[in-house]
Amino acid sequence: MKTNQANLLNALTLILMPLWSYLTYEGTIEKPDQSITALIPLFLGVVLLLCNGGVKRENKMIAHIAVFITLIALIGLLKPLNAAIDDGRTLSIFRVVAMLITGSLAMITFIKSFIAARKKTK
Repeated sequence: MKTNQANLLNALTLILMPLWSYLTYEGTIEKPDQSITALIPLFLGVVLLLCNGGVKRENKMIAHIAVFITLIALIGLLKPLNAAIDDGRTLSIFRVVAMLITGSLAMITFIKSFIAARKKTK
């Protein structure tokens, strides 16, 4: 998979999964309203989507920004995953794991492309 394809897949997953969660939220007595923080991955996904053209053109600066945003998303998704597991929310676990998988795939693809570029310059 090409770097820009992995980034696009990750961006779309980061946009669609939180949107799905936010729009289908069913409140409880303890938490009647969905928090806006549930949309943080969506905003990160939009940034990655905006970076995708630069990643495709192999712009180093934009690729590094995309890697940084991807890393932030991966780290930031660990707490929601733990909370979803603790609460036994199956759909939430699925959504967070999907975002973690695509983020990990994008990160691996970025690292491989950086290594290949480094070997090319030697």
